[in-house]
Amino acid sequence: MADELIIQTVDIRKRYGNVEALAGVDLKIPRGAVCGLLGRNGAGKTTTIKVLLGMVRPTSGVASVFGLPATDAKASLEIRKRAAFVSEDKDLYGGVTVGELIRFTAAFYPQWRADRASEYLAAFELRVGATTRELSRGMRTKLALLLALSTGAELLILDEPMSGLDPAAIEQVLQIIVKQAGRDGTTVLFSSHQLADVEQIADRIAIVDRGRVVVDGALDDLRDAYRRVQLVFDGAAPDAKLQSSGIVSLRRDGRVLSVLCKAGEAEVVAEARALSPKGVDVLPVSLKEIFLETVGVEN
Repeated sequence: MADELIIQTVDIRKRYGNVEALAGVDLKIPRGAVCGLLGRNGAGKTTTIKVLLGMVRPTSGVASVFGLPATDAKASLEIRKRAAFVSEDKDLYGGVTVGELIRFTAAFYPQWRADRASEYLAAFELRVGATTRELSRGMRTKLALLLALSTGAELLILDEPMSGLDPAAIEQVLQIIVKQAGRDGTTVLFSSHQLADVEQIADRIAIVDRGRVVVDGALDDLRDAYRRVQLVFDGAAPDAKLQSSGIVSLRRDGRVLSVLCKAGEAEVVAEARALSPKGVDVLPVSLKEIFLETVGVEN
């Protein structure tokens, strides 16, 4: 089914003592989607990923992957057999060669793609005889990605997969992820701080802030839904309190009053004209603007 949900969470919460790491995470990711998970440091992205993989047990809520409960020990083992994970730290066994680590990893995955491993060895220019200790941070990242991409997994979960890579390598990895998702129908969930990387390959976006998903949906739908209404005045912009529905944020800057809204821009424009602005513009917004405004970061 095209709309089959590979990942679904409902009101996932996680507390560590007095710290609430997750405050009600709701996610829906369909099969074949490439979903970018965005958020500031400490927003809850990595904790969400660990809940999905059964590495962290939530305090409350429901999480399922492949329709299996991620909180059940036996089910989470099945989830990990069908998913591949690259952690932010890119942990690899030390002292073994690239070739030895590939053979070791392959033994755990019945669907292992030796052809893909050979393809990525060449693409990433990894030497099979090099030990993991000899590899640079960037090459360790490439090796971790090779192992994940060669498992034959139905789901790839990547936590900051581009860390340690130079711009050319980042572009290469992004294209490989898109290619693999396209030819295998692999579902991809990847966390990243790099908005440009996410916008380049993701077809879905989930923005996490303070342990909650504050924006979730298809990237094209989000671009269509959000608009910036920009009002220009002869003098200083008034300290207005617009009441229209769908307003995400409102900011004054000299003569300009800028309103970010989600749908309903016509209602905002109609209300704003009562303030007698000199000019009114309705502008499209970028993913960066949506992110910065919804998590409350000044841009």
